[in-house]
Amino acid sequence: MSASASLSSPLFPDIQHLRQQLRAGQQGLADWNGGCMAISAVPGAGKSYSLSVAAAIALGRFQLNPRQQLMVVTYTRSAAASIKDKIKQQLKALHLPPTGFMVQTLHGLALHIAHRHLEQSGLDFERLAVVTPAQNHLLLRTAVEQWIRSHGDRYQILLAGAQFDGEETERLRRQSVLRTEVLPQLAATLIKEAKSSGLSPQDIWDLSQFAADPYHTLEIAAGLYEQYEKLLRSRNFIDYDDMILGALRVLGNASLRQLWQAQIFAVFEDEAQDSSPLQEQLIMLLASDAYFPERSPNLIRVGDPNQAINSTFTPADPLYFNAFCEKCAQEQRLTTMDQAGRSHPLIIDAANFVLHWVNQRWQEQYPHRSEAPFRPQAIRPVDAGDRQPNPEAEGKGLEIYAPDDIYQSATWIGQRVSRLLGQNRDRNAAILVRENRQGRFLAQQLSDRLKEQGIPVYNVSEAERFSLIPEEILKILQFIHRPHSPDRLKAALEVLEQRGLIIAQDFSALSTEPEEFLYPSSLGKDLPQSALMARSLCRRLLRSKRELPHYQLIPFLGMALQYSGSALATLQKLSERIVLDIQGKSSLAATLDALQAMISAERFEGIDENTDDQYLRPGQLTIITMHKAKGLDWDYVFIPFLHTDLIPGKPWVPTSAQFLGDFALAEVARNQLRTALHQRYLNPNRPLLLPDSLTAWQRANQLKQAEEYRLLYVALTRAKRLLWLAAEQQAPFRWNVFQGDRSYSLQKKLPCPAISALRQQFPSQVLSSP
Repeated sequence: MSASASLSSPLFPDIQHLRQQLRAGQQGLADWNGGCMAISAVPGAGKSYSLSVAAAIALGRFQLNPRQQLMVVTYTRSAAASIKDKIKQQLKALHLPPTGFMVQTLHGLALHIAHRHLEQSGLDFERLAVVTPAQNHLLLRTAVEQWIRSHGDRYQILLAGAQFDGEETERLRRQSVLRTEVLPQLAATLIKEAKSSGLSPQDIWDLSQFAADPYHTLEIAAGLYEQYEKLLRSRNFIDYDDMILGALRVLGNASLRQLWQAQIFAVFEDEAQDSSPLQEQLIMLLASDAYFPERSPNLIRVGDPNQAINSTFTPADPLYFNAFCEKCAQEQRLTTMDQAGRSHPLIIDAANFVLHWVNQRWQEQYPHRSEAPFRPQAIRPVDAGDRQPNPEAEGKGLEIYAPDDIYQSATWIGQRVSRLLGQNRDRNAAILVRENRQGRFLAQQLSDRLKEQGIPVYNVSEAERFSLIPEEILKILQFIHRPHSPDRLKAALEVLEQRGLIIAQDFSALSTEPEEFLYPSSLGKDLPQSALMARSLCRRLLRSKRELPHYQLIPFLGMALQYSGSALATLQKLSERIVLDIQGKSSLAATLDALQAMISAERFEGIDENTDDQYLRPGQLTIITMHKAKGLDWDYVFIPFLHTDLIPGKPWVPTSAQFLGDFALAEVARNQLRTALHQRYLNPNRPLLLPDSLTAWQRANQLKQAEEYRLLYVALTRAKRLLWLAAEQQAPFRWNVFQGDRSYSLQKKLPCPAISALRQQFPSQVLSSP
């Protein structure tokens, strides 16, 4: 049914009025008349708003009701709540009741289906609980230990690595690296990737026969996966992928599948670029006709493959949504929302240039790779008279700098923010960073200076650390309680490094012999200054156990770890909670037990709760990572530290794990698995051929570089009136060894290649100073 096919309906005038408020690219959604449709939307195109309008029109046009509903799915609870409110507003404009639709996260929908049919789903929710992140981390570590005990021969091959002289200290160091870093990372990466793709441990084992690598990495991954699943079941846990699998088991029953399909008229999916194959399978089944399964499903998938920025650490991959778009294009059911009113046209030009430049460079570098980083679609400014016109520019709109160093960059940003927000208190600003440590440095440099002028600085990474405070305190207390445990010493050192109190180094080597590290003999080997600083801080922590009663240790650790503001308030709340929990059995051991139980149950909440509104307050400067900035926008956006070693980055294997070779096992296995999944999805009849270790590592780094460029594209498109870019001439060699003081020697840095290209393309936007 087209928009004009509803002429006889009393709703037609209201529907037509609602439709006319949409842009040309958005109107394709409103005209949907059943079947599959793909919407590829550029940043700022208003896809969530358009989806809500299309949902309201479909509810009125097809007279949907609670017995036959429209299902809208997305991937976060906040997004689900936002779309639900928007649909209700549009239904009000059509004078329709807010019924006939459901909005859920995809995991929430799967849980709903599985819970309704416990026997068929195989999930007994009275006996089973969803595993928490803390519990999952412990299960993975336990799975590693069990795998090592039962696969001693494989473990010895890993221990020997590429070469080994048999020296005992090195053997102990390698054991620590394998047990606490390499194997847990391999397990976490491959288990998530496999389960979200519907693969069992046996499936991974079968795939391992097609992979040639010296360590048989997929075979190891299959063993770790098997141990993890046994532990999960023995402790009555399920994870989020089990919910999807349980829902699919329900829909595997023909009568139950028809029951659900009869209740769901259509499925609208938002953020489809973040969908995994298993999730796509679930919504495809639900959107299919109960009695005519051969018909095209009633399914709209809306997304932007150019904003796919999670595929290197989640199973999401833009390949799947791109393939869906191509299939719909062949059937003339692809619509592109290419107009956006978010940004000034010059900012749009910069983003478009980066997209096309990266794709062209990619083809030159990798002529035999078919998938480019970006879908070739350009953002267009909106037409004159649009209800959301492109904003006027501030300054030059696009400004590109090359400060002498990171300190000059911070000074220039502070001066500019002071002027901009001082004159425009109703506007907001953000600094987008690639790493949290960069954000911490900028907060240290800017907070006091801007606070004097009444401009608050909100560092999102510090606010989000509230949930990590109990785990950090537990790891330090466990070290204080048992300082001669190599694992506990290493965990404490990692916390101190994450807090910026010591620099990154080979903690496995330092913790191999705790007594020698903490209290060396006269024959002890010389250590670098960075290790001596770590030793001094660890000794200070240990002295606190002798000098303070145990109930004062938690407040002391707050000062030692340099918590401040709301973090200290959160720590005080935690301390009070522990005191209540251990009444009558007061001791350090009881404190550890209470804290461990609290973390395992995730029963503690910090003082501060984050919402998008906190990031966008008028008159505020927000410091936020590029990943976290997706879906948000600010009047003024500053993006410093744009260097080639971060974007697009270079292949890098941690020094501690280089004994295994010039590749990371987790990334090798992930690429081998994705090769198999991609072939099964696109060319299921072709013979399977998996890459060897070095080829898989090279491909993994190519995909990582592609995602880094997509991340840059997301960052560029957050700006409305001013996009301020900087590639400093000097910066830290690595940010995780930088503590923010001027005593640290900075290194000469090369700019991100895309920034160099922007300078050539927009020479009038290149400035030597603010």
